[in-house]
Amino acid sequence: MKIPRFAPFASIFLYLLAVPALAHEVPDAARERLRDGNWLDYLWTGAEHMLTGYDHLLFLLGVVFFLHRFGDILKFITAFTLGHTLVLLGATFAGLQVTPYYVDAFIAVTVMYKGFENLDGFRRCLGIAAPNLLLMVFLFGLIHGLGLATQFQTLADRGDAGLVGKILWFNLGVELGQVAALCLMIVVISAWRKTVVWVPLSRAVNGLLIIAGFLLLLYQLHGLVHEQEDHHGAASAAEVQREAGEGWHSHDGGPAHRH
Repeated sequence: MKIPRFAPFASIFLYLLAVPALAHEVPDAARERLRDGNWLDYLWTGAEHMLTGYDHLLFLLGVVFFLHRFGDILKFITAFTLGHTLVLLGATFAGLQVTPYYVDAFIAVTVMYKGFENLDGFRRCLGIAAPNLLLMVFLFGLIHGLGLATQFQTLADRGDAGLVGKILWFNLGVELGQVAALCLMIVVISAWRKTVVWVPLSRAVNGLLIIAGFLLLLYQLHGLVHEQEDHHGAASAAEVQREAGEGWHSHDGGPAHRH
């Protein structure tokens, strides 16, 4: 399994492009749309989330890369859609919240997995057959759905009376964004497949998926470590302040004295 020499440099470039879309801060405009908007606003927010989610798009690229027939594309994308829709609905209603860095780290692993599988890595490197692809795409859809649910819960109030409608319109927007991205991918891949560079190009692209997924994984783990350090630092500061307060007391309304 050969990865082209230029792949690391191209992956770093793609990674730098993707970093702004990987931030966990939710835009205020998106919050306002889901709080005060109508169904078109919910639809747009879902589509925007998908089209700016580079990790989701990279995984989808890996899924459809070697699919030729429309029926196969429909089958795999349906499995992925079913997986992330079930978790988006279930996790949101259950109030299940997971640290975004954990979820996005797992999503980065799915990107690496798909590139590795596309390069026949299981047979060439491990000497085993790849797991059932349809099942894996469904399972990875569950993970991606948890990412969607985590983001959605930062946008909407779970006690909102109109939550069901907002979830459905948001999810429809996600699907429309996904379809738009897939259409572009399939057109480009179909054009590439007819050229003489298809074989080396396919190796290069899937090599890029592995490296880009690894870089995205490092980014998420780095963010997780810093988040934990910030929480630990805040907790330590609060403990010091509490102990300092307990070390002083006031007698008969007079000035405070330290024990």
